[in-house]
Amino acid sequence: MASKSATDSIAQQVAPSLDELALIADEAFRSLPGEFHALCGELVIRIEDFPDEEVLEEMGCETDYDLLGLFTGTGLAQQNPSAPNVMPNMVFLYRRPIIDYWAEHEETLGAVVTHVLVHEIGHHFGLSDDDMARIEMAADAVQPGTMQ
Repeated sequence: MASKSATDSIAQQVAPSLDELALIADEAFRSLPGEFHALCGELVIRIEDFPDEEVLEEMGCETDYDLLGLFTGTGLAQQNPSAPNVMPNMVFLYRRPIIDYWAEHEETLGAVVTHVLVHEIGHHFGLSDDDMARIEMAADAVQPGTMQ
């Protein structure tokens, strides 16, 4: 059984706000290996409570909670040096679906955010699941146990 102070601490916790989740995402992104950053360019990470209706429909989602994150932009395979890059590469992290997923699994919130971030960027750039697993392990090695 947990001690009273541990129980009190847990009882006082609240779900992170949009700004707090942005700080967790920023920390997760900074912990990724340098070569991964090179793939991203000037990546913008944006936190929203939920994806909008258009995104949900386009992605074939059945509920507002089906999508944890989304990459928008130009992947390496699609980049054309002669074409202007109008919009920056962006990763949207959806706070409420992430929190819901976190509540149902045995992972820290930081680990969930890192996983979503790596996968949204990685799949778009054609990385394999093994590549992404190595990137996540490298990020965990940089900051073990700090993102909770």
